[in-house]
Amino acid sequence: MLNDRLLRVLPRNVRLAVSRERLEDSCMQELRLRVGKPLLMIYCGSERMIGKERDGPYIVTKEDVKEMLEYVGNFSLYAYEQEMKQGFITIEGGHRVGITGQAIIEDGRVKNLRHISSINLRMSHEAVGCADLVFPYITQEGRLCHTLIVSPPGCGKTTLLRDMIRQISDGNRWVGGMTVGVVDERSEIGGCFRGVAQNNLGIRTDVLDGCPKAEGMSMLIRSMSPAVLAVDEIGSAQDVHAIEHAMHCGCRMLATIHADSMEDLRKKPLIDRMVAEKRFDRYILLGKRQRVGQVGGLFDSRGNLLYREAAGEPC
Repeated sequence: MLNDRLLRVLPRNVRLAVSRERLEDSCMQELRLRVGKPLLMIYCGSERMIGKERDGPYIVTKEDVKEMLEYVGNFSLYAYEQEMKQGFITIEGGHRVGITGQAIIEDGRVKNLRHISSINLRMSHEAVGCADLVFPYITQEGRLCHTLIVSPPGCGKTTLLRDMIRQISDGNRWVGGMTVGVVDERSEIGGCFRGVAQNNLGIRTDVLDGCPKAEGMSMLIRSMSPAVLAVDEIGSAQDVHAIEHAMHCGCRMLATIHADSMEDLRKKPLIDRMVAEKRFDRYILLGKRQRVGQVGGLFDSRGNLLYREAAGEPC
């Protein structure tokens, strides 16, 4: 069953429909509300239609969407204008509420959204121990390798990153406890509430919440002297420049990026140069397989395969 934190943002009728399904919280990945369409859930990697008390699917209404937006925005969506223009709002716990509707354009850029017609609630999960597999490959003689997690959307890259941060911060058999600086631009890694991370990121982790990645990395280097820097979803020229600066400053880097494969990664502008220059020592490739966050392959800086999921053992 959904935890209370998530139930509180659901419209009453949707809450009742979901509650009747008696689902496992750990398997819930997305809940999609589209006005006039069936209520859909991504559950353990598969789409599932949520039904009414009797027959047929639950059909989402305009009132459902309006009610949920009021809960998500604490009855003051104006306060979330900066987030809404990016197409989502991050709520307590690191859960992301994606929204679509009519864009309000000002000076050629999206200022806000109105007449919201679709909502996608993406659940954030802590999977303690999910990073156990990768540590023998991303460490060398107790030293952490610069590591990039490569993944299509919705495959668990943030979940994996979160557990890697926790284990590096606390220390494990592969690496001693290290100070980790996290730039949590979308509040998804730590799930901060009033500045305090709600997810367990370890005892030596400092989180800079809601700050742009490039600026945040520089701020943490100046103020907190992290041994490791962690960021989610890199891609801009500013991100790349900040990562290179952090590496030159002696920080070990953990980052994620959207890509379907190593070939796809090499085609990405800006990132292709970092790959060619072997800036990252390790690449972890995720894919939609039996479970979210499952490692499909692990590569070194030259693209050599160190581990593949099919064999379940080193290559």
